Amino acid sequence: MSTPFNQTRYGYRAGTLDQATIDQALRSYMLRVYNLMGSGLALSGIVAIAVAQSPALMQTLFGSGLGIVVSLVPLGLLLVMTFGANKLSAPAVQALYWGFVATMGVSLSVLLMRYTGTSITRVFLITAGMFGAMSLWGYTTKRDLTGMGSFLFMGVIGLFIAGIVNIFLGSSVLQMAISAITVLVFTGLTAYDTQRIKSEFNEGDAADIQSKQAIFGAVALYVNFLNIFLALLNLFGQKNE
Repeated sequence: MSTPFNQTRYGYRAGTLDQATIDQALRSYMLRVYNLMGSGLALSGIVAIAVAQSPALMQTLFGSGLGIVVSLVPLGLLLVMTFGANKLSAPAVQALYWGFVATMGVSLSVLLMRYTGTSITRVFLITAGMFGAMSLWGYTTKRDLTGMGSFLFMGVIGLFIAGIVNIFLGSSVLQMAISAITVLVFTGLTAYDTQRIKSEFNEGDAADIQSKQAIFGAVALYVNFLNIFLALLNLFGQKNE
């Protein structure tokens, strides 16, 4: 059975495509997103390990006010990507993505000093399992998750506000609650973003646009994974003595 298209969809020109061709194109696109996201996590991990193994570099980066700058660089790169998406070429957006995940690795290097390697590995594997299950559900479910996404976005705002409040309160109980809710919110966002990325593939009417969509999809999944990982590490991670 064939499916008629009267506009450019799935990266193909107008015409008639059989369902198998459409499904294969979608799978290839999603695999590209997951590969970018996975490669980003790998690069962050490599950079974190490299930085953590240099006491002098750690002291330089985090023993002074430079640590604040280091933590803000990934956010700056992300903002440039977001607001320059329409003007930047796909290679430029991809370069910013690699810069973003690499500088995130620098920021994450402090975790290797704070927590044991065993607990970091254990929490990472738990995070991978949770992330994979929810992303698979988001990809396969027929339920429209748009409403859930709006609710979860409000949850992210609430978590941000609660985090700022706790800077002044310094409550360990509130921090644990924030971490637990963070796991729930970003686990839900993983399913929502997976479905959104899948549906946005329909809008890719040029190779350049699809390339940028894949990168931004990888960013969304990377951020979800990282937030789940950090929250679980705060809840269950074993600190170095």
